[in-house]
Amino acid sequence: MSAAAEIRAEAARAGFDAVRFTPARLPAAAGDDLDRFLLLGYAGDMGWLALTRARRRSPERMWPDAKSAIVLGANYGPAGDPLAILARRDRGAISVYAQNDDYHDVVKKRLKALARRIAGRFDAEVKVFVDTAPLMEKPLAEQAGLGWQGKHTNLVSRDFGSWLFLGTILTTLDLPADPRETDHCGSCRACLDICPTDAFPAPGEIDARRCISYLTIEHKGPVPRDLRPAMGNRIYGCDDCLAVCPWNKFARQTEEPAFLPRAGLTAPRLAELAALDDAGFRALFRKSAVKRIGRDRFVRNVLIAIGNSGDADLAASAEALLGDESALVRGAAVWALRRLDPERAATLRATAEPAETDPDVRAEWAPLDTALRAYSG
Repeated sequence: MSAAAEIRAEAARAGFDAVRFTPARLPAAAGDDLDRFLLLGYAGDMGWLALTRARRRSPERMWPDAKSAIVLGANYGPAGDPLAILARRDRGAISVYAQNDDYHDVVKKRLKALARRIAGRFDAEVKVFVDTAPLMEKPLAEQAGLGWQGKHTNLVSRDFGSWLFLGTILTTLDLPADPRETDHCGSCRACLDICPTDAFPAPGEIDARRCISYLTIEHKGPVPRDLRPAMGNRIYGCDDCLAVCPWNKFARQTEEPAFLPRAGLTAPRLAELAALDDAGFRALFRKSAVKRIGRDRFVRNVLIAIGNSGDADLAASAEALLGDESALVRGAAVWALRRLDPERAATLRATAEPAETDPDVRAEWAPLDTALRAYSG
């Protein structure tokens, strides 16, 4: 059996659903696309992309001795429609990939085990990567034939639709390259047209600053006011552009227990999430990717969802957080309360605003007069 065949068999035993091989280098065009993304400011707060862009341009810039990239995919396909939760405005919508164990931990553990077997069997050097390293995984996966980057910039697979976790092993082993995948999107624009915040300036381009996944996960400050209403009840990530892809008709539900949704994360009540302190947050999201953003940023997202709910009963949850230790939370609480109950917000403003020292929170009180005029008719 050839080395490639042995590695494919080992990858399947390790729990991976797809494996392809490609040279450990990317064409200059991939780096040029990254440069354009950064030049246009689309990266927002993600400054590390610029800091590591020289290494990101191609794998051999990180590791000159690498000859091949083994690109692997793990299916995390959901059982039902991920967008159904958006109609339940008193509940929070958490992206499919984060309703379970943190895939970084699960995939990396499998990659390391597989890499050790490859190193021992073929006397080769190996390095593993899952998302966090300066490696452009999606262009590499497309080059390896695992799928293609759709108009939403995410990887699409003919076998798994939009639901693949990616992992990569770079190795000094020289493996035969698999053929590159071609683009099968055609004239379809479903992923572009459904985006709530119009985050795609053009097919194949994304302005992260407008992307709900970026806003709820990567962005550390107050969410821009003009984008908040479009976020709806999405409190961690956004599945819209993935879920509407026609290629999902070939996807299938994952059978991996670590990727199945936890009961408490599929449709959590906003009122209960808003009441979380740090210990409660860490307990609820233990082993989940959500834990990475911390309690304050998460509760900010929950309060935006509360403000978008139209449910006056949730105003009490926002009011309870006006005195929170976190200015990020306080500001979002002001916005949510004045959306749901402007008159109550006006009553509280007289004492809360003068005592507020954070400029961002004070700015949230400022539009209240406009809200009151709209509320009164």
